[in-house]
Amino acid sequence: MASFKPTKIPIYPKLGEKVTPDTLYWKNYKAPVQIKEFGAVTSIDFSPLAPHNYAVTASTRIHIYGPFSQEPVKTFTRFKDTAYSGKFRSDGQLLVAGCEDSVVRLFDVSGKVALRVFKGHTKGVHVTDFTSDCYHILTGSDDYTCRLWDIPNSTELTSYKEHTDYIRCGTTSKLNRDIFITGSYDHTLRVFDARVEKSVMTMDHSQPVESVLLYPSEGLLVSSGGRYVKVWDLLKGGQPLVSLKNHHKTVTCLGLSSNGQRLLSASLDRHVKIYNTTNYKVVHNFDYAASILSLALAPDDESIVVGMTNGVLSIKHRKSPEEKQEVAGKQRVRPVYRVFVKGRNYVPKKDDFFVSKPVKSHLAKYDKQLKRFNISKALDTALENRKPDITVAVMKELDRRGTLKNALAGRDEQNLSQLLNFLIGNVVDPRFTPVLVTATEMILDIYQAVVGQSSVVDRQLVRLQELVEREIDYQQDLLEVLGMLDTLFATSLPRKEVILKTSCILSINLHLVRNSFILYL
Repeated sequence: MASFKPTKIPIYPKLGEKVTPDTLYWKNYKAPVQIKEFGAVTSIDFSPLAPHNYAVTASTRIHIYGPFSQEPVKTFTRFKDTAYSGKFRSDGQLLVAGCEDSVVRLFDVSGKVALRVFKGHTKGVHVTDFTSDCYHILTGSDDYTCRLWDIPNSTELTSYKEHTDYIRCGTTSKLNRDIFITGSYDHTLRVFDARVEKSVMTMDHSQPVESVLLYPSEGLLVSSGGRYVKVWDLLKGGQPLVSLKNHHKTVTCLGLSSNGQRLLSASLDRHVKIYNTTNYKVVHNFDYAASILSLALAPDDESIVVGMTNGVLSIKHRKSPEEKQEVAGKQRVRPVYRVFVKGRNYVPKKDDFFVSKPVKSHLAKYDKQLKRFNISKALDTALENRKPDITVAVMKELDRRGTLKNALAGRDEQNLSQLLNFLIGNVVDPRFTPVLVTATEMILDIYQAVVGQSSVVDRQLVRLQELVEREIDYQQDLLEVLGMLDTLFATSLPRKEVILKTSCILSINLHLVRNSFILYL
């Protein structure tokens, strides 16, 4: 006696799911490693030199972590109040940081005590950075001033007080030691030249500025503040190029991929958005558990480090090629008995005779009903599954057996209503239409005598009729468009003929259903 063959469920392509190179690239990270800091993580900065350690500024401490370490390899605690903006120098040997006590401290990465202490600000210093010549430091403070300091002499070189509110972000040019940019809560961005006594360019962001970023070419500047991310063309006098509004809350920090082709923005709405720098469209999105204050990417995008308001540091590492192959080839197979007896790596000998044990197949509930020839119960079980591909597969099997009409017949108002709801939700899906059109015609044929006896069923039939008619109109418009395209693109005629043929078949099936509605309703 032949064994029962389970119902084959076809695998349909997922609608609306687009797999792009960006999706594959940015999803290629391991599960995040989370580290709890002592307070909100306000700044993250990677060392430019291998092995690319990164400095995390949180509360009154700056921790330096190795690329794969979960414990800090170095800690700076010589702060009397909250520390801000720990930044590495381009040689990776020095680190500068501001503090709420208005003092700027310079540390040797290999030491513990501050090498230099710069005093002159009167309020908290939230912005620090090194100039490209490595001998000067830029600072920005809540006292509305930004200043340049000389490292060898520990002296202040120049001070600018053009902002009218807190200075919370800034960056220096990597191509010119005299150029730097600051952003303030007075909604303005200002470009300064140390050789000139005042700013050389001013841009209005229209929101308190939280972060600024220079492209590697330094022809474009990106600013974030409020819900907006704006791009400015510095070569055209600070002309605005793009204004992006993809976040729901304040955008707190910005980042750039290693090749400069992807821009990242993080926000208090717990999202990190990734933009294509060609058209500035969002190509990927990361979700986090809490509001984000800081973001940094390792060289070659090997790691993404995010700091949050709840003090959690989240690190995502890129998968290695070996790990990718392991994930791709990994199958969840239950170990068999011989694994426990002989071991996983046991290899049969030449003279061994292998006796295979028949594998017992486990049938789904609807297959068990089909095996017992309970066709109505099998269809009911498939409907309860809430997966349209399974329900359609069972209907197709019943139709192949010639028992679909029997399975649809003899239903009360509740069961018929459940069936009509399924048809309303899926009959115009091109993946299921060929099967469901047949089922719809059978239902109209079986229950034409009871039309008008149930208000619930009548309303559902009317909805189904309107849905089919609307879809037929769409199909007719589509056929007209395809005809136009067929004329325009004569070179691709064979491909268009196939599409046209499929659309014609779908349209003909729906026309048959509409004719059935006209006949019975």
